[in-house]
Amino acid sequence: MNNHQNNYQSKRQSEQSEFDQLIHDARGPLNIISMQAEMIKLLLEKDMPIENAIDAANKIIISCQTCSQTLEQLSTVAKNQANSS
Repeated sequence: MNNHQNNYQSKRQSEQSEFDQLIHDARGPLNIISMQAEMIKLLLEKDMPIENAIDAANKIIISCQTCSQTLEQLSTVAKNQANSS
């Protein structure tokens, strides 16, 4: 391979790595959302203190915001990649 092809391949691998990291970063908050929703369900089924459900709901809200930010970053990377192609 020539130098141009090596640079192109290296750039593509770097972009893929960035995508993979952003997707991984989006999954973390989604897992928290799922676990906290399950926690709320269990708390409400067992008549546990409402404060515990409120805490879980707040964690869901924070995780949704985090996931939204990560998806925005992913969108930006995709647009930059499309513009550079």
